[in-house]
Amino acid sequence: MSTPHINAVKGAFAKTVLMPGDPLRAKFIAENFLDNPQLVTSVRNVLGFTGTYNGVAVSVMASGMGMPSIGIYSHELFQFYDVENIIRIGSAGSYSSDLKVSDVVLASSAYSTSSYAQVHNGETSHELLPSKHINETIISKAQELNIKCTPCKVYSSDVFYGGPNSEPWQKLRERTGVDCVEMESFALFQNAKVMGKGAACLLTISDSLVDFTAMSAEERQTSFRTMMKLALEAAISL
Repeated sequence: MSTPHINAVKGAFAKTVLMPGDPLRAKFIAENFLDNPQLVTSVRNVLGFTGTYNGVAVSVMASGMGMPSIGIYSHELFQFYDVENIIRIGSAGSYSSDLKVSDVVLASSAYSTSSYAQVHNGETSHELLPSKHINETIISKAQELNIKCTPCKVYSSDVFYGGPNSEPWQKLRERTGVDCVEMESFALFQNAKVMGKGAACLLTISDSLVDFTAMSAEERQTSFRTMMKLALEAAISL
């Protein structure tokens, strides 16, 4: 079978899919962490792979950037490929002096002013939650692996480059209590909620709006190993 955006055969994906934004990051994870990884979809160069990690089947597929993109791919994985869990693994910008570049954070909730959830299913809340059992598994694995993983409230933004009338991030943080910013988890959590599936979001802080430190694009592709390992260990425990 195939969908408009995925050309994998039925059964090509594992029960749990790790979902970075960048197709090259998906390829990096498959080649460096999975045994016998197989390319299962490549439509629009949005790469998806399935292999094994410690003997358990795991898939990794890119989501692209932004809520509409992850909304499409997560819907098709949940609806047509019998995927039960998606763990987004991405980058975030820190709004807090306590969150430094390279820190790993786990979304305890996602706040957004996006209309995605309302248009999708009439959802009026601006704050959505991940799946409790997946977050608990990730936290447990982080403790086992001695990985610092900080739960925090994330802001899912529709806009990367704000205009002159955009709300300053400092005011947004003060108003909502968000700790960092990314662009996808709100839509993922919405899809999972409506479809009765599991979703979580692990992030690595790639830049700080507080102290102006940042990773390069290449570092973002290859330097998130701690987050990747934590996500994989959690995935095979679900």
